[in-house]
Amino acid sequence: MAYYFLNEDLYFPPVSKTNRDGVLAIGGDLSVQRLLLAYYSGIFPWFSEGEPIIWWSPDPRFVLYPNDLKVSKSMKQIFKKNEFEVTFDKDFLAVISNCQQKKRKGQYGTWITADIITAYHNLHKEGIAHSVEVWKESKLVGGLYGIALGNCFFGESMFAHVSNASKVGFITLVQKLTEKNIHLIDCQIHTEHLESLGGDFIPRKQFIKEIEENTKNDTLKGNWSEILA
Repeated sequence: MAYYFLNEDLYFPPVSKTNRDGVLAIGGDLSVQRLLLAYYSGIFPWFSEGEPIIWWSPDPRFVLYPNDLKVSKSMKQIFKKNEFEVTFDKDFLAVISNCQQKKRKGQYGTWITADIITAYHNLHKEGIAHSVEVWKESKLVGGLYGIALGNCFFGESMFAHVSNASKVGFITLVQKLTEKNIHLIDCQIHTEHLESLGGDFIPRKQFIKEIEENTKNDTLKGNWSEILA
């Protein structure tokens, strides 16, 4: 299959043009405008250091509906112990940097390049990309980051240095976003970790339809330390 190569024009081909792996296009840039167009279109960048930018829109898509969140008995006990403190947008760069440095099974290197960090930090400064920090004894031990558009949250990456830290951050985020009527959380790619929390596959056509409908609403734009307090 021939790949679509992007140029300076702000454009993506229809997601129906992806190959069987979900690759849609190659090239372009990581400007705020192109990233926003990508997420509104059900597309995200994922590539390694030394590669061109690769844009994806897999079918099916792995998502989590907030009302489907699963909190196990063991996790409920973790919350009762109050071992962790969760904050929002307190240190975005620290979270994305920890996600970059986290070694993952079966993964060599990282897709969170210096350019990705700069691009998502720019989105953060626009009040669109957000971080969740999990602290234990005043140390950052877990977290995640993603993008909010309308009534959708597009998760990007998470990390944990101690057991259950990322789960605490994710569960707290979902509970807070439920209060704000967030309709859907995009998890992009399946993981057992997110499946255990309630994630599931939906057809890409359904995913595109739902984000088209739900990104028309007002975005929770700004500093989430205040908005989700």
